[in-house]
Amino acid sequence: MSRDIQLKERWENVVTILSNQFADGDELDLDAIIYLIGVQELGKVKQIFKKDEKINLMHIAICRLLEPYGYYEFEFIDNDGWPHYKVKEELPPLKAGEQSVLMKEAIVHYFLEKELIK
Repeated sequence: MSRDIQLKERWENVVTILSNQFADGDELDLDAIIYLIGVQELGKVKQIFKKDEKINLMHIAICRLLEPYGYYEFEFIDNDGWPHYKVKEELPPLKAGEQSVLMKEAIVHYFLEKELIK
């Protein structure tokens, strides 16, 4: 099976699982899944977040997702329990479609690591 087909199937599996669990079957988009990963990484799943906190959650998720690719490195957790990352390497300029593929690949890798999918 080609890498692209495998990624597509795994991505669809992630979307289905998360959509069923968090959106009553309505399909979640990439941003919603990144947000959920940020909440998971923060560990405060029953909290209601303000708009700026939601943006920070997405940042946490992106850093965590791109950490295995060498772009970010975990630094510390602050007194409020929020993880902080430092930039190790700047992301190369990517077109929107390339960004989307990179994030989907990183999300699939994350859920393989968490053993949500195979």
